[in-house]
Amino acid sequence: MKSVLDPTAVKHVPVFDTKKAISFYENKDGVPIKYVCTTDLLASDLPVDIFYRETPHPEFGNRYFGLYKNPYANDARIMITNADAVETSKRYIFGVIEDKDGLLWYSQCHHDCLFIDGSMIDGGREYIRSTNLKGVFKIVDGEFVERLNLEDEEEEWLGQDSGIEDFTNY
Repeated sequence: MKSVLDPTAVKHVPVFDTKKAISFYENKDGVPIKYVCTTDLLASDLPVDIFYRETPHPEFGNRYFGLYKNPYANDARIMITNADAVETSKRYIFGVIEDKDGLLWYSQCHHDCLFIDGSMIDGGREYIRSTNLKGVFKIVDGEFVERLNLEDEEEEWLGQDSGIEDFTNY
């Protein structure tokens, strides 16, 4: 059985106020919405706050949606996009490291390199480069679920968790 992470154990750095976004979309759509994570979707280094609803959207059919700032708008307008790929594509894997308080951190974007309490994580969804990697997770039904047996999965493992072990002294 795959283990699901306690949502309070994962440290996120969202782009927007997720409580306001949840309130807005719950009132608009009349269904429970929850924040899942912040990550690149298709564009590198463009973080998207990902939200989940159990029932597919009646018009668009997606269960995940993402909010992001339009990088081409002078006033950084809020954009919304289908984010079902965060669960349906095997590309979306999350390596995590642990801080001294037991919180788990992930690299949100391609060039988001975090150094926390003697551990490092980098690569977003492009790759996993890490020291002291605590686990690799994927998103299932709006939750972080541990990937066990990486070699047994259908697609090739896109991550990397070796090659920079010498960073532990930084």
